[in-house]
Amino acid sequence: MAALKLNNCMTSSSLLLVLLALWAAPLAVVAGDPDILTDYIIPATTNPVNITGAFFSYSGLRGALALQAPENFTVAKASMAEFPALNGQSVSYAVLSYGPGSINPTHTHPRASELLLVLDGALSVGFVDTAGNLFTQDLAAGDMFVFPKGTVHWQFNSGTQPAKALSAFGSAAAGLVSLPVTLFGASNIDDVVLAKSFKTDVATIQKLKAGLAPKP
Repeated sequence: MAALKLNNCMTSSSLLLVLLALWAAPLAVVAGDPDILTDYIIPATTNPVNITGAFFSYSGLRGALALQAPENFTVAKASMAEFPALNGQSVSYAVLSYGPGSINPTHTHPRASELLLVLDGALSVGFVDTAGNLFTQDLAAGDMFVFPKGTVHWQFNSGTQPAKALSAFGSAAAGLVSLPVTLFGASNIDDVVLAKSFKTDVATIQKLKAGLAPKP
């Protein structure tokens, strides 16, 4: 009798765990920016009476889409900072333009995954997951690639023609952590700390920092 009760208890516990997992799974999929209790968020300095359709419209990417053959990598963003109506909507965009041989250096977006669509040209892309696995792919116009949230990733135009892509993010403010700039640029991390971290010498670290220093 005791064994039967124990089995029933274990069965109930297992069922509860399964139900909790099923309940949590959709939440994990949609997790991102905090939910809001209104349809949209109006800036505190704006009178709601003055809100029109113009508030929900943004034309700031026109120039980036029309940009032809940039020499280097350039990005034009439509995030909450540029487009306030995105606040609370858990979405943003960026237009990425790549000159021949240019690269969007290794970086992460701490608050969002990124879905990249190649509009023109070709790109070589990749990311490294938290287990250290490397995933790379060559993309042509019309191809898409997803970079999971928080992973180190990059895009490289290795060809002789310019390329352009559109990125969608699952956050109104995806955030950007550039590895080269963060480690060797403006962060001013001690040279000895970096040298020991990368198992090299201080002179090498100083050369890397010099290469990333703003040009006069």
